[in-house]
Amino acid sequence: MSMDPTDVVERFFTEVWNRRDFAALDEIVDQTCVTHQVRSASEPISTAARGPQALRQHIEAWLAAFPDIRVTTDLRCACGNDVISWVTMRGTHRAAWQGVPPTGREITIRTVAQHRIEDGRIVEDWVMVETLGFYQQLGLIPSMQELLSERAAKKT
Repeated sequence: MSMDPTDVVERFFTEVWNRRDFAALDEIVDQTCVTHQVRSASEPISTAARGPQALRQHIEAWLAAFPDIRVTTDLRCACGNDVISWVTMRGTHRAAWQGVPPTGREITIRTVAQHRIEDGRIVEDWVMVETLGFYQQLGLIPSMQELLSERAAKKT
């Protein structure tokens, strides 16, 4: 008997992300899993194969830069085999992340993930990361107040 879809997703966030138990990926992520990175842009949503090994590498890259990162689930809703989770990730930027040198800043990243579960395994997911606020916390982009005041100054 396969696991309830919400239990699979709970294992993903609790065991894999928070406990760093990567062996769980082999149990709960299908080899053919596909991830869709949802962004506000005119081009199509980017899609990539992300089986257990690729997913482990992805998570390890985050953990290398934010070694104390922790994920909490703010809201979870299941509809059949689809489980939608609103999660908050918190950690400290201790090492380079995608070329950005460590800032030592504590960051909060809000994310929405929809996982499709079949036979107790994640077979597909759609992920949206609120990157504007994340990049602002890293100092890559000015705050909204700064951006709006710059725009207002240009109009005068």
